[in-house]
Amino acid sequence: MVLGLPSTASLARFCQKLNRLKTLKEPTTETLPQRHLTTLQLTLLGVGGMVGMGIYLLAGTMAKEMAGPALLVSFGVAAMASLLATLCYAEFAVRVPCPGIFYLFTYVSMGELWAFLIGWNVLFQCLIGGAAVARVCSTYLDAIFSHRIRSFTVTHVGIWQVPFLAQYPDFLAAGIAVLASLFITCGARVSSWLNYVFSAINLVIILFIIILGFVLARPHNWSAEEGGFVPFGFPGIMAGAATCFYAFEGFGIIAASSKEAQTPKRAVPMAITISVGVVAGAYILVCTVLTLMVPWHSLDPDSAFADAFHQRGYSWAGYFVAAGSICAMTSVLLRILHFLPQTMCAMAIDGLFFQVFAHMQPRTQVPMVGLLVFGVLMAFLALLLDLQALVRFLSISALLAYTFVATSIIILRFQKAPPSSSQDSGSPEGTEQDSAPEPGQLRAALRPYLRFLGGCRPGATVAWALGVLVASAITLDFVLVFQDTALHLPPWGYTLLLLLSSATFLLSLLILGAHQQQRLPDTFQVPMVPLTPALSILLNIILMLQMSYLTWLSFSIWLLMGLVVYFGYGIWHSKENQQEQPGVMATRYMVVPSSSLEVTVQAVQLPSQAPAQEPGHIEQPTSP
Repeated sequence: MVLGLPSTASLARFCQKLNRLKTLKEPTTETLPQRHLTTLQLTLLGVGGMVGMGIYLLAGTMAKEMAGPALLVSFGVAAMASLLATLCYAEFAVRVPCPGIFYLFTYVSMGELWAFLIGWNVLFQCLIGGAAVARVCSTYLDAIFSHRIRSFTVTHVGIWQVPFLAQYPDFLAAGIAVLASLFITCGARVSSWLNYVFSAINLVIILFIIILGFVLARPHNWSAEEGGFVPFGFPGIMAGAATCFYAFEGFGIIAASSKEAQTPKRAVPMAITISVGVVAGAYILVCTVLTLMVPWHSLDPDSAFADAFHQRGYSWAGYFVAAGSICAMTSVLLRILHFLPQTMCAMAIDGLFFQVFAHMQPRTQVPMVGLLVFGVLMAFLALLLDLQALVRFLSISALLAYTFVATSIIILRFQKAPPSSSQDSGSPEGTEQDSAPEPGQLRAALRPYLRFLGGCRPGATVAWALGVLVASAITLDFVLVFQDTALHLPPWGYTLLLLLSSATFLLSLLILGAHQQQRLPDTFQVPMVPLTPALSILLNIILMLQMSYLTWLSFSIWLLMGLVVYFGYGIWHSKENQQEQPGVMATRYMVVPSSSLEVTVQAVQLPSQAPAQEPGHIEQPTSP
C-alpha cells in the first residue's frame, strides 16, 4: 500500500459510518398524547397551514413574469406533483409521528449523511421561507401607505441591478423578521392563539377576493389582444409549476399532529390528500379572478391583489386585502419559526449540529440562541435578496426533499421488517410472518422467467434497479426539458436518446415490481409502489430542471456549506458515533409497526458484531 493513502478497509468503514442509522426509543404509554383529532380537524389544520403562501407570495410574480393567465394550469400541475409527494409523506407521518419528520425518518431509514443533508435543506427552507414572507408583509404594508416607504428608500439608497439581489434594501422586511423571531422566544403558547386568529382572517380574505373578483371579472383580459391565455407557452406553465410547488408545503402540520389523531392510519393520509385538493381549488379560483380583473401584464408582482383592486377603482378593497394579507403572512411566518426549532434541535441533540442550538430557555422551553441566530440570518436575507429569487430557492429545496421522500419509500418497501417485540415468536401472527417471502427477493411466480436475477442476494437487484431508475429519470427529464437549448442533437439522435431513457426507466420499474415487498397491515402504506414514488421522482426532477442555473449554483453552494459543517463537526460529535464500540460497526435498525405504537425501531445485529452497549452507557467521542 502506498504510504499516506488509506486502506480499502478504512474507506469501507468510513463509508459505512456515513450510512449509520439512528435508533429511536420506544415511547411509554404515559408519554403518548391523548388521541382526540378527527379527520375533519386534521384537514382543517392542513388547509390553514397551506392556504395563503401561494396567493400573496407567488400569484403576482408568476402571473406577470412566468405564466400569465395560465397560472391556474401551473397550480394544477404543481398540485399533481404535490399529491404524489403527499402520499409518500403520509407514510412517513404515520410511521414516525414526531417533529422533524423529514430529518428523523431519513436518519432511521437511509443513513446519517443523507439525514444531515435533508435537515440542512429544511433549515434552508425555513430561512428562505421566513425571508420571503417578511418581504411580502413589507410590500403589502408599503401598499397601504401608497408605496411611500419604497420611494423613501430608493431616494436615499438608490436602485441596485445585481442578479438575485432586490432593487433596494428592504429594511422593513428585515425588521419584521427580527420582531417575529423575538416574539417566538416569548413562548409557543403566546403565539398559538394569534396563529388561529390570523388563519381565520386569512380564510375570510380569500372568500372576499373570490366573490368580489368574479363580480369584477372581464373575460376580455384573456383575449389575444391582451396577450392570450398562454402568453409564455408551455415552458412558462412548467416554470410556474416549479415555482409554485412550495405553495403546498404547509401540510407538514398534519404530520406534526398525527400523534393526536384518533386513527392515524386512515385519518392522516386522507386529511393530507383532501387538504391538498381543497387548497389547489382555492389557488386556482383566486388566480382566475386575479387575471380576469385586470390584464396580467399590468399587475404589480409584489402586491398583486391590492394593486388589482386599486386599478378597478376599489381602493377600499385593496386596503382590506392588504391588511388581511399581512395577517395571513404573519401567521405563515410564525408557523415557519415554530417549525424551525424542531429540526434544528433534533440535529443538535443527535450531535450533527452545534450543541448550543439545542439549549432550551428554562421558562419558555424555546431554543433562544438558535432562534435569534437564525432570525438574524433570516433578516439579512430579507434585507438583500429579491423576492423571486427567494421563491425559486424555496421550490427547489422542497422538490429535493420530496424526491428523497419518494426514494426512501422505495427503499423501505423492499427492506425486511423484523417482527414487533410485542408479538410472541410462537404466536400465529409470528409464524405467518416467518413463513412469508422475504422482501427484496424475486417473486416465486417470476423466477422461471427471470432466472438471471434469481442468484442475487435479497435487496441487491433492488438497489441497482433503484439507482438505474433515478439515473434514467434524470436523463429522461433532461432530454424533455433541454431538447431545444442545451442538447444540440439531430432529430434521430434526440429520438434515440428519448427512447433509450424511457425504456430504461420502464425496465427498472418492472424489475422493482418483480420483487417481494414489505406488507404492514397495521399502518398506512403508499399504494402502487414502486409506480407512485417513481412518478413523484420523475415529476419532481422535471420541475427542478425548470430552475435557472444561478438558482442551482446558489443552492449547490448552500449544500457544500452543509457538507463542510458535517465533515468538520457533525461526523465527529454524532451520538451514534459516540455509542459505537471501537472497531465495531454500528447496529442496523429498521422501522416496523407495533400493535400499540405507531413505530418501533428494532436492531438487526450481524453475527460478526459484538453485543450492543447498555442504554445508559455512552463512550467518549471517537474519531469516525
